[in-house]
Amino acid sequence: MADPKSVILLDEKAATELKQKVSSSKIIVKSVEERPYTQRPSAPFTTSTLQQEASYKLRFPVKRTMGVAQNLYENGFITYMRTDSTTLSEEGLHGARSAITKDFGAEFLYPENRVYQTKVKNAQEAHEAIRPAGSQFASIDEVRARLGEEAAKIYELIWKRTLASQMKDARGTRIAVEISCADALFKATGKTIEFAG
Repeated sequence: MADPKSVILLDEKAATELKQKVSSSKIIVKSVEERPYTQRPSAPFTTSTLQQEASYKLRFPVKRTMGVAQNLYENGFITYMRTDSTTLSEEGLHGARSAITKDFGAEFLYPENRVYQTKVKNAQEAHEAIRPAGSQFASIDEVRARLGEEAAKIYELIWKRTLASQMKDARGTRIAVEISCADALFKATGKTIEFAG
């Protein structure tokens, strides 16, 4: 990250001059760095991680998330939503692994049950992680038809996280490129995915 003191604010004249200089100069690729990466899937949801994900992805406040989750639980679509545990029961593991094989193919299934350690001290682990209920998980469309769009959105987060937790690692390549042009140096980063996991 650049030192904030070294940042220069350009006025319109200086910005226009820089634009013309860069536009008429030769572009040189100074470096290309490629590094392979492996990304392990996240653990199944606890109460707090579900709240964080719903806030980040859906912009749902905690109260709204928990109200929708309570409705899903009372209608038999998810397991109990107040838990610190990241562990799936045998039924949950069977349901997730069956759904992966059916919906994505056996090549996405991790060879053995993935087990996640709870990182919270004094965790309340009387209940398993939040997951779709039963050994055969309801579809997102079924939840939408019965309980509406908000319930479907929260259920989809839970369904995806539960299945992902039992999938193989994602693999790919991270790429960083440096390009110089006139007095300017540009950096760009990105990644390619070889196996989505």
